[in-house]
Amino acid sequence: MAYDETGTDGIAVLAADGLTADQVAERVAAGKTNDVPDRASRSIRDIVRANVFTRINAILGILLGIVLATGSIIDGMFGLLIIANSGIGIIQEVRAKRTLDKLAIVSQTKPVVRRDGTAVAMAPREVVLDDLIELGSGDQIVVDGVVVEASALDIDESLLTGEADPVHKSVGDPVLSGSFVAAGSGCYRATKVGSDAYAAKLAEEASKFTLVHSELRSGIDKILKFITYLMIPAGLLIIYNQLFSSGQSLRPALNGMVAALVPMVPEGLVLMTSIAFAVGVVRLGQRQCLVQELPAIEGLARVDVVCADKTGTLTENGMRLSELRCAEPEDAGPAGVALAAMAADDPRPNASVLAIREAFPDNPGWGEATAQAPFSSAKKWSGQSYGSHGNWVLGAPDVLLDPGSVMARQAEDAGASGLRVLLLGSCDVPVDHPAAPGVVTPRALVILEQRVRPDARGTLEYFASQNVTVKVISGDNAVSVGAVAGSLGLPGGERPVDARTLPSDPESLADTLEDSTTFGRVRPDQKREMVAALQSRGHTVAMTGDGVNDVLALKDADIGVSMGSGSPATRAVAQIVLLDNKFATLPYVVGEGRRVIGNIERVSNLFLTKTVYSVLLAFLIGLTGALSQVFDFEPVPYPFLPRHVTIAAWFTIGIPAFILSLAPNNERARSGFVPRVMRLAVPSGVIIGVTTFISYLLVYAGPEQTQTQKVQAGTSALITLIMIALWVLAVVARPYVWWKLVLIFGSVAAYLVLFALPFTRTFFELDPTNVAATTSALACGLVGVVLVEVAWWVTGRLHGEHRRLFAPPEDLPGRQ
Repeated sequence: MAYDETGTDGIAVLAADGLTADQVAERVAAGKTNDVPDRASRSIRDIVRANVFTRINAILGILLGIVLATGSIIDGMFGLLIIANSGIGIIQEVRAKRTLDKLAIVSQTKPVVRRDGTAVAMAPREVVLDDLIELGSGDQIVVDGVVVEASALDIDESLLTGEADPVHKSVGDPVLSGSFVAAGSGCYRATKVGSDAYAAKLAEEASKFTLVHSELRSGIDKILKFITYLMIPAGLLIIYNQLFSSGQSLRPALNGMVAALVPMVPEGLVLMTSIAFAVGVVRLGQRQCLVQELPAIEGLARVDVVCADKTGTLTENGMRLSELRCAEPEDAGPAGVALAAMAADDPRPNASVLAIREAFPDNPGWGEATAQAPFSSAKKWSGQSYGSHGNWVLGAPDVLLDPGSVMARQAEDAGASGLRVLLLGSCDVPVDHPAAPGVVTPRALVILEQRVRPDARGTLEYFASQNVTVKVISGDNAVSVGAVAGSLGLPGGERPVDARTLPSDPESLADTLEDSTTFGRVRPDQKREMVAALQSRGHTVAMTGDGVNDVLALKDADIGVSMGSGSPATRAVAQIVLLDNKFATLPYVVGEGRRVIGNIERVSNLFLTKTVYSVLLAFLIGLTGALSQVFDFEPVPYPFLPRHVTIAAWFTIGIPAFILSLAPNNERARSGFVPRVMRLAVPSGVIIGVTTFISYLLVYAGPEQTQTQKVQAGTSALITLIMIALWVLAVVARPYVWWKLVLIFGSVAAYLVLFALPFTRTFFELDPTNVAATTSALACGLVGVVLVEVAWWVTGRLHGEHRRLFAPPEDLPGRQ
């Protein structure tokens, strides 16, 4: 089918009817569809591959092969870590994928497509080449196309070009996917779909990097890189010692080498991080919260300023007409008729127009408007001209009226009680005239009621208790915004600032934002500037919004949060979408982020402590081998078998780390993840490594030791290591609540059972029966415990961190 690009009757017929079912079928068969991969999802095959073929699994697999080659299957138990790492990671990520996919379908932008003369909302992937797609304010353009109908159509291309000013579009003008409608309405024909569309090409580029910075992930990457550098020399030393210097036969030498190398690998750190994020996605999904970029969970936990709109955030979206207050008694009839005509002619009515339409349902039959001026957040008014019936405008009284007029004062008084007030006026020029609205004659105040959300006060109180500042930034009248904010108890809410009086200088603007909390009559470009000003003062800013006027600020904020009922454009740029439209869901998102960050920090302490002491112990053992060649003494073999290091990690790291990674945690997120983790892990790891080495040397009977003496020496070193490692667990778990104490005592009891039962002693080659050796081990362990405790208190004092053993009573009911 040929198309005329010049706006002739061919286009007009097409614009009215759209493609037929047969034409759609032809394009689907030819592959001319908009079937592009979902943004946030990857296939199950990719998930399996990513979790199985990892660097850590490869290292453990090679070491497992070495152990199995010696015939010691029991010492290969650490190989179960490969299965556990892969299996748990796959299960959790598949759960998270399914949750995200379901929520993404709910949140998906559904363009309105004309086919066979009927307009139907459908999924973007169902759009085909040459489809006609209707446009209204806030709609996102899902494929590239050419405009075939336009009524005061302005397209915002800032997400593509960075240019904030909307671009006026006429029939025949191109439109690009990824842009959105700032004002007006129209229709366009799809000319590029699928991977050919501009937005799809951008998405392909964007998928190559993470859009939200994650300090947690980048910190773990730094730590892993540091560990890799340490492992290389330590590994080479221990290999040299075990295979060439120790004088052992091949099998025990290889087992000792593997036992030294396995615990250096922080095999559970990345796994626990992935699990924590995945479980966070599932938990938030159960609260109808779509996380479009995973690190956003972490980012919101670091937020210290939340910028919230009034309408749709603190108040409910729906409105009802409270009063029509006419300028003159004789204006009542004409005003009602004009409102009915304007509301009936609006193809995409907002909440205010819907309330007017409900109050004045009878269309007077004035016919199609001779001129239209769609509402925009910049000018704060809309209008329609109806020839002999006059030119009518509807908008903000403080924009359209003289501030000193009687009606302006009446509007101010009504707004002061929290009501939304619009002015209906007639003007002396058509509404599309360059000088519009010209001279406005006030005809009536349209007073609308908005209900404050019942959960708004509790949400604001939560943020206040967490030292998160809330700034109410609205396009509504400042007095009205202040009335709502003040009624909710927001500090400073009763002193609203009219954004038209704000300084343009960034420094002065930042000063004003620091001192005030409530702002009205804020333009979209000002919202963006306010976010930048707050960020310039070191704040981490979350911006919530649901309207097209919020898009630029959402994009520039550290974390953008959109309501599910918001415009498609806001949902597209936000990292988090609250599908239930509840501002009260935000504290749960913050809490989930804090749980992820706080718990991963705890878990990282455990895994990195193990890596530090393993590397140090390997260094010390390896050095004895190297120095023995110089000073002519017998080198010391590695004290442990692979099965020993496996059980040492079971109850000091493995099981406790899994529980701690999923436990409640309401500690506020702080920057400096890597230094804080290293402050505990390095001293603790050094203490464990050194005391374990000393404990082993004290009972080591020399190269001529019997098998029994060898087992007793290894057992003594293991007792010292486990004692101090358990105390590190006890330190990491602070502040204590009842379940953490149960976890610690349970881990201690598990090791007592392992060392007490004859079966487990034989199976794991443990022999604590040598009283002197065991006493020596306990003494070394006790010294290590004291040193770890002292180091914890001292580092806290040096870095100004408040240390406490037990959680305060107010944190007990479910916060810890």
